[in-house]
Amino acid sequence: MRAAPTRAVLFDLDGTLADTAPDLGAATNALRAQLGLEPLPLEVLRPFTSSGVRGMLGAGLGIHHEDANYPGMAERFLDIYAENLCVRTRLFDGMHDLLDALDAAHINWGIVTNKRSRFTDPLVIALGLAHRACCVISGDSAPRPKPAPDPLLLACERAGLEPRTCVYVGDDLRDIQAGQAAGMRTIAAAYGYLGNDGAIELWNADAIIRSPRELLPLVGS
Repeated sequence: MRAAPTRAVLFDLDGTLADTAPDLGAATNALRAQLGLEPLPLEVLRPFTSSGVRGMLGAGLGIHHEDANYPGMAERFLDIYAENLCVRTRLFDGMHDLLDALDAAHINWGIVTNKRSRFTDPLVIALGLAHRACCVISGDSAPRPKPAPDPLLLACERAGLEPRTCVYVGDDLRDIQAGQAAGMRTIAAAYGYLGNDGAIELWNADAIIRSPRELLPLVGS
């Protein structure tokens, strides 16, 4: 992990930096309630959280992107979620300490997510991170979202960083693919949601961490 000095650690948001599953799950169940359906356990919905609205509608309602009623249901879901962005969402255990340690080590950190800025910006503010992050890049900030490298390259441009000096941490295969395509070192967050992309060991990340506390030794000087 030390091929080049690490100047910045960039984090995916959902499932890596913050546990957003409780609020996304609640929005899914609120929509189910509107449709006269019983709520689903969070454990059923959690693995699909990193896939955003597509994942939640697929797991919660069996509705997929190609379905005719998908656009309308997606907007209903997002309107519900927008009103309850940070009710039970929290940073993962150990993440506060990690961010403090990165600050103390003079290593920049930022956020690169496929979440739309409509949701990312107020959530980052609610979590108290907006004034600390060196950059916050959303899914609609760049021409193409992850797994394309565009958002990560934009993050480097805005923060004045070279990709080879950055590490990208994510809990989804597309995070690792995007980081590699951008020329960054990559770390897979095994404590996250992981989705349905198969064994994390097959993602070819540079390292795998089981908790945020394991990150600092990999990037610190």
